[in-house]
Amino acid sequence: MAEFKYTALGRDGRQVTGVMSSPKREGVIANLRQQGNRPLHVEEFKFKKRNFMLGGGKVKMRDLVVFTRELSTTISAGVPLPRSLSTLADQTESKYFKSVIMSINHDIEGGEPLAEAMAKYPNVFSEVYVNMIRAGEAGGILDSILKRLATQVEKDASIRKKVKSAMAYPVVILAVTVVAFFGIMIFVLPKIGKILNDLGGPDAQLPIYSRIMLSTSAFLQKNLIFILVISTVLIWALRRYIRTEKGKYQWHSLLLKTPVIGKVMAKIAIARFSRTFASLMGAGVSVLESLEVTGKAVGNRVIQKELTEVAEAVRNGQPLGKQLLQAAYFPPIVGQMMTIGEETGKIDEILLKVADFYEEEVEVVIDGLASIIEPLMIVVLGSIVGLIAASVMGPIASLSKNIGG
Repeated sequence: MAEFKYTALGRDGRQVTGVMSSPKREGVIANLRQQGNRPLHVEEFKFKKRNFMLGGGKVKMRDLVVFTRELSTTISAGVPLPRSLSTLADQTESKYFKSVIMSINHDIEGGEPLAEAMAKYPNVFSEVYVNMIRAGEAGGILDSILKRLATQVEKDASIRKKVKSAMAYPVVILAVTVVAFFGIMIFVLPKIGKILNDLGGPDAQLPIYSRIMLSTSAFLQKNLIFILVISTVLIWALRRYIRTEKGKYQWHSLLLKTPVIGKVMAKIAIARFSRTFASLMGAGVSVLESLEVTGKAVGNRVIQKELTEVAEAVRNGQPLGKQLLQAAYFPPIVGQMMTIGEETGKIDEILLKVADFYEEEVEVVIDGLASIIEPLMIVVLGSIVGLIAASVMGPIASLSKNIGG
């Protein structure tokens, strides 16, 4: 069974596009005519669904935001979902995303719900995204849900961009420092060590820091390949371990305990929890289901486990606000605001304000962190270069005096 992309004129004279399964092109044309449509263009459409499900491509956050907003607009205007998806597929510039949208449209035309069709592509649509679409379909408020989703995706993209921007300069400086250190130790110091031995002879007494640097240089020269292999294996093993559930939990726990970084990670998780939970509650999703979905969306296994324990207490009849007040990684203000939301019935509105507050906090902390890290990395780089220079120039100056005397 092949897939064919078609363009046809409907009974109302409007142009429609879509994807249809048929053994031959003639079968698609016959089916379109039976539906009262006049085929304009029919061609075979090949997409590899298996690659999508394995994460065979990526979709930019900007493309996802535009897709979500435009889909919301077209649905609000009363445009049928298949036609909306076909239009958006034609407009997107990403070939991968176009194929995904067309595949989803094909599933919908086959009678599958939008959420289930999107769930087949977890590398494009997150679990939170799919669950909110599912809630929107169940409640008949898909256009409203899509607007909330677009805002949420934009906020997540903004935070990620801030973090990447703040870390870009320190990472570059660190890379330069490491390359410069190994370059000097492997290529420069051995030659300088030879000069020192030639000047002072084999019995020359060098300062202890010079001897340490020269010994380190000799060790790196002899064992460089071994060190690189061991380092590569260790990094590979660590990355593999972190991908396991136990390793991921321990890694996230370590990040939360790390000074400064832990606070940033916690604030990001709280902001994400507040906005996602508010969106789900606003969509009519139950508290327990919202907690389950939100726990998977915060991006931290330790906080996810904490939310699972909170959900269990709520299932046993405990107020959600009270449980959040007792949670280790949630500041008291979150629990207090949740309690107020429960009393007033405005949990979604109140938590959106909490999300805005913590997103601003994250931006402030990240900006401050960047301003601290940049000069700190320069000091570290300067210290390493200074230590190497002192290890070399000190003995040379001392030996020169002895020779001159």
